Amino acid sequence: MPPWYTPTLQTALSPLLILLAAAAISALLCVLLRPLLARYALARPNARSSHRVPTPQGGGIAVLAGAFLAIGLALQALPPLPGSASLVFVITASIVLAVVGAWDDIRPLSAGLRLGLQALCVAVVIVYAAPDVRLFPKLMPLAVERCLALLAGIWFVNLTNFMDGIDWITVAGFVPLAGALALAGSAGVIDPASGLLAAALCGGLLGFAPFNKPVARLFLGDVGSLPIGLLGAYLLYRLADTGALTAVLILPLYHVADSTITLLRRLARREKIWEAHRSHFYQQATTNGHSVLSIVTQVALLNLALVVLAALSILMPGATVQFACIAAAIALTVLLMRRFSRQASAS
Repeated sequence: MPPWYTPTLQTALSPLLILLAAAAISALLCVLLRPLLARYALARPNARSSHRVPTPQGGGIAVLAGAFLAIGLALQALPPLPGSASLVFVITASIVLAVVGAWDDIRPLSAGLRLGLQALCVAVVIVYAAPDVRLFPKLMPLAVERCLALLAGIWFVNLTNFMDGIDWITVAGFVPLAGALALAGSAGVIDPASGLLAAALCGGLLGFAPFNKPVARLFLGDVGSLPIGLLGAYLLYRLADTGALTAVLILPLYHVADSTITLLRRLARREKIWEAHRSHFYQQATTNGHSVLSIVTQVALLNLALVVLAALSILMPGATVQFACIAAAIALTVLLMRRFSRQASAS
């Protein structure tokens, strides 16, 4: 175990209490904010939308507020935790990115400005929240590694935004991931502060989930999807620093695969990739007769299977097991995307 890990009852209970607190605060804020969002941040359906009636967006405010308030209260009550100083930079960068997303929800920003602000927030997290992280110290200089981390972080922020196109899909993607990382924090796999952040994010999304259940009464909006992507990228970066690279590749595999393959296809067709579209596999599934609830249920089940495979890759670090876990993860992900790209069978 890492030198800072001392398993106690407090270690086990703190993530659960933070999760419950974040969920309660998030749900309460969804109730309180929804009338205001319906007035000022209404998403109206268009030809590329998956919803049919105007729906308020901005539920990400409740998710983030619930998560950050819960973790703030916990850090006040708990003794100093390893890694807690980094959370200031992560939370600050996430709030800035949420402001960028909120502005873009109401009055769309240019693609260049939006990308530049995203890069700034990701860079702050890499340089100030994770200055000690080195994934490939023997293979490349620090500057090259950080440039690659910057590109990966920007892509993860954007793919989270791209994938937030139907009800519950971000919940189906990030609740299993965040829950798994919260358990990793309790088990001493990652630092305790990152584990608590994961628990807070999981709780915030669970509090939002009833309002985003198909048919949704509230959307996340860019104000939620962008910073959630940043938080997810940071947590995976921390997990990668433990040497669990296979687990890092496995946990977000469906979201990464769907968005990356879709992007490459659109580039090959010379489409304007910054414009809205309906090319993702989960979007094809709705066109092919799959119900939204069926789609997100299958995505959630796949992600739970990916959590199991990621856990096995950590518990059994041999090369054969690593290869088997990632091969199984790829196979399951490809099977689901293939299923989504085909017409749903009549029942």
